Amino acid sequence: MVRSRSSALHGLVLVVGLVIGWQILFEIAGENALAPPLETVTYLLQLLSTAAFWGHLLETARAFAMALALSILLGLATGFTLGLHRFSGEVAEPILVAFYSVPKITLYPIVLLAFGLGMPAKVAFGTIHGIVPIAIFTMNAVRAVSPVLLKTGRVLKLGPWEMVRAVLFPAALPEIFTGLRVGFSLTLIGTLLGEMFAAQKGLGYLLMTAIGLQNVRVIMAVTLFLVLFAASVSTLLVVIDRRLHRRAA
Repeated sequence: MVRSRSSALHGLVLVVGLVIGWQILFEIAGENALAPPLETVTYLLQLLSTAAFWGHLLETARAFAMALALSILLGLATGFTLGLHRFSGEVAEPILVAFYSVPKITLYPIVLLAFGLGMPAKVAFGTIHGIVPIAIFTMNAVRAVSPVLLKTGRVLKLGPWEMVRAVLFPAALPEIFTGLRVGFSLTLIGTLLGEMFAAQKGLGYLLMTAIGLQNVRVIMAVTLFLVLFAASVSTLLVVIDRRLHRRAA
């Protein structure tokens, strides 16, 4: 109870500090560069009451949901496959790490050529961002599973699918979830970037249009909405992640 109250107090102090810093930056930079906190919150509430904003939000939500689902499915499948076959994992791991370090925006022309404009390109670009960290974390988590558990599964004559479901996945879940947490953030970034450069609908498109028109109020309001969403979900995922690691320990 004391720890939870302390964490809540620290979070409150952080939020208050950020708001104060935001107001100070506004006073320094002026209204041409930033909007003040209260005005941004008020304008965001106005946007949330419009059908146009919800249309952009639903478009982004659909693209992000599909990209995240693909990232999780492909990342888990790749990670388990490479983790179970050590030689394949040793060969593929440097390739995955090298691909992970490449700025994904350089791949966007290839994505456009392969998938064209619209939803497929956004989903593909989001998936490209999220799949690698999930695969790497899953592969390393499977490698770290105790050999005793694997031997027990073989003694019980478990098939490949049963081995994954009953032995590997429960044992590796804490590290896998860490990869999912990282993949969530990167998939969201990739989806928004995809909307910013080649889309006609979505929050990324709305943000890019506002940047082109130098509409500071829209830029600040959409950015605030995205920050609040990402911070809220990330905080929840961090809490679950810590509980999984404590339970495993």
